[in-house]
Amino acid sequence: MLGKILVRYLSKYRWLLVGVLVFQFASALASLYLPTLNKDLIDKGVAQGDTDYIWRTGLFMLFVSLGQIVASIIATYFAARAAMGAGRDIRADVFAKVSGFSEREVSQFGAGSLITRNTNDVQQVQMLAMMGATMFVTAPLLAIGGIIMAVITNASLSWLIAVSVPVMLIVALLIISRMVPLFRSMQKKIDNVNRIMREQLTGVRVVRAFVREDIEEERFRGANTDIMVVGRKIGSLFVLLFPMFMLILNVTVVAVIWFGGIEVNAGTVEVGTLFAFMQYIGQIMMGVIMSSFMAMMIPRAAVSAERVGEVLDAESTMTRPENGVTAFPTPGAVAFDGVEFTYPGAESPVLSGISFAAQPGETVAIVGSTGAGKTTLVSLIPRLFDVTGGGVFVGGTDVREADVESLWDSIGLVPQRPFLFTGTVASNLRYGREDATDEELWHALEIAQGRDFVEEMPDGLDSRIAQGGTNVSGGQRQRLAIARAIVHQPQILVFDDSFSALDLTTDARLRQALWRELPHVTKIVVAQRVSTVTDADRIVVLEGGTMVGVGTHEELLETSETYREIVESQLGVDA
Repeated sequence: MLGKILVRYLSKYRWLLVGVLVFQFASALASLYLPTLNKDLIDKGVAQGDTDYIWRTGLFMLFVSLGQIVASIIATYFAARAAMGAGRDIRADVFAKVSGFSEREVSQFGAGSLITRNTNDVQQVQMLAMMGATMFVTAPLLAIGGIIMAVITNASLSWLIAVSVPVMLIVALLIISRMVPLFRSMQKKIDNVNRIMREQLTGVRVVRAFVREDIEEERFRGANTDIMVVGRKIGSLFVLLFPMFMLILNVTVVAVIWFGGIEVNAGTVEVGTLFAFMQYIGQIMMGVIMSSFMAMMIPRAAVSAERVGEVLDAESTMTRPENGVTAFPTPGAVAFDGVEFTYPGAESPVLSGISFAAQPGETVAIVGSTGAGKTTLVSLIPRLFDVTGGGVFVGGTDVREADVESLWDSIGLVPQRPFLFTGTVASNLRYGREDATDEELWHALEIAQGRDFVEEMPDGLDSRIAQGGTNVSGGQRQRLAIARAIVHQPQILVFDDSFSALDLTTDARLRQALWRELPHVTKIVVAQRVSTVTDADRIVVLEGGTMVGVGTHEELLETSETYREIVESQLGVDA
């Protein structure tokens, strides 16, 4: 999977990578040439007392060194451009993929895990691309080229290379093999920390209301400690690896000086040659160390690439037809025909045998006890989930055969827990339609009974909204969400218990304004309060995921025991 992702996303930057190869090749050749120049400087210049030769060779070495530095800088720049661009493209594709997921896939992966995959995991792949591009040529050239040059320089001492290099590779293999499962565990534990952190931030009010700060702190501490333990194990392996490499390198250098000194003393090897051989030994070891560093990065990047690939390869249950219907025969009509829905892994359906219709401009209310399936039912209209049996029809077209954008464009959804984005009141309302004028925003707020409190805010439509709308009350958040749906100008408005935070007076005024100002819009209303639904054209009663009644308020009082019980239980509150 790692190779597949790197090839897929780096191929776009092939010319940058060609530049990396060219300049890294030049940098590596310069590095390999410098010890030879140093050998000549010592043997032909210093040993012979030739000052002119020392100056000429020294200046040439300086020129080669500057060229090596410039080539290395350019190669690193090209590698960074390619790696950062690939990382950006991967994040964009993961975001686009997740945006097309249904609620089923989001729940399957988990929000915290999806965030980790699009941040930390992509970063690991990006870092490998960056380091791999810069070391891909340098490491093998230094190692292989260094071995060749060392043998050419002094073949009699080459047996030291045949001993030290395999020892380094064995040490690297043993340590890296222990890192692979730790890296996999690390990514899962990062998922867990993100999940706990997200839960605590989202549910901070609940945590404080139940005085659970200590327990939540303990949960986070436990997850955080798990990461620390794994990170410490990985760190200890890193700490062990490089001292082992340096030990092998230093022992090899000492051996070179020892055995080389014997040859120098015997007159068979010149001092410059011995220095050059030691430099090549250092370059060989550096090449092996760089290769080992790459090998250490690959396991973690491979785990991360696998996790990213799982998201990119996941097939959404919300399939998009290639030639989906864009123009609906009967705009605004909604119909459920024998609808059944079962959550993945559930033993029994949460909805079964649901059949009813809402004609354009009608108001259909859905009531029932908690867990009856009301929210699940209305979630099928905009395809947050797809039915597992029967069909949902919007505008006379099965939603699974409709063009998704056209379907969503025809529906305005106000969810059970309205969410506002960081920005202003205006930017949140224009989330429904970007080209909406200020007059249209104020009109939508007036219908949603939100004009008064927005006018009282310091900057009106330009007043700031915190993430999630935490700087406004629950009722204000609901009214802003309703106004946003109205600005969208849909043919169908779906209210999923969207009046629950409103007092009875505001609730009544809002419903009257909706019916008066938007008579042509079909309204599907999920509600707990009977007073919210009494004037609906039709009321659907759910119990245990099945339809146990349908009709007007008066009809259901006579024919549906479940509805009558709901009304009687609220008489003291809403009647």
